[in-house]
Amino acid sequence: MTRTVIESKTKTVTIGFDEPFCVIGERINPTGRKKLAAELEMDDFSTVERDAIEQVACGATVLDVNSGAVFTNKMAEDPRYADNNFVEPMLMKQLVEKVQAVVDVPLCIDSSVPGALENGLEMAEGRPLLNSVTGEEERLELVLPLVKKYNVPVVAISNDDTGISEDPEVRFAVAKKIVERAADFGIPAHDIVVDPLVMPIGAMATAGHQVFTLVRRLRDELGVNTTCGASNISFGLPHRHGVNAAFLPMAICAGMTSAIMNPVRAVEMEAIRAANLLMNHDPNGGAWIGFSRILDAVEEGASFAEASQAAASAGAGRGGRRRRRA
Repeated sequence: MTRTVIESKTKTVTIGFDEPFCVIGERINPTGRKKLAAELEMDDFSTVERDAIEQVACGATVLDVNSGAVFTNKMAEDPRYADNNFVEPMLMKQLVEKVQAVVDVPLCIDSSVPGALENGLEMAEGRPLLNSVTGEEERLELVLPLVKKYNVPVVAISNDDTGISEDPEVRFAVAKKIVERAADFGIPAHDIVVDPLVMPIGAMATAGHQVFTLVRRLRDELGVNTTCGASNISFGLPHRHGVNAAFLPMAICAGMTSAIMNPVRAVEMEAIRAANLLMNHDPNGGAWIGFSRILDAVEEGASFAEASQAAASAGAGRGGRRRRRA
């Protein structure tokens, strides 16, 4: 059975077909978050620290750390601040350091800049997940040596030099190519987590069916774990969280083993917890029972984040256990 092992300093998370669904918190990402990008430019990491703590309390077992930013206000003192290749490597070091200071969960190092990826790998304690490699030849030659050098698992995104295909057969072929090229570097399939690319259902009516079919093939034919940007499925639609909450259990049933998503959403986390229970990935229902107490607090008027953090604090006070090793 395929198992992808990710580690922090003291904790291990295993992504696998017979494991609870792995929630990778997405919020530490300045791309599209102007307020956060402005704070980072001022060396203010308070939102990053708060988001890290909150996401873990709400159920994220891995945190994605994305350094995608440029610092436009600093361009006057140095024009290089307008260049991701200059900003992201130094910002990634700071982000990893700040996140690891407040939470102890494995990290997903996320950037399109190879220098930022390597800086993140150097700073991360344990065995992080690297995000990401694509089927583009240049990207393969840049990223796979890093994966091998640091002995880490990597997210493989199913697009290549031709872009993102709407044809699921093409996306499967790209994933297969990445797995085969990784093997040439001595990287095993269990260290490849494929993102088959979720298309918006509002733009492509078959998007849901496509990804479920792709995930089954990736599991059965390539034997790899899978992930996705879960909210992509609902992009452009009203009441997106309801769509996401339906999509996630269906993807889990198809064989998807993780997702990069916002865990501070009660309806989506409730759907995942219920899916774990129904897939027999929650022995004796202990996680569901614990989560139900959080939902009870929400019904009584607490926010999901507040109730989750209170439960996390109570668990720590009782000597909360570390996640088991595979």
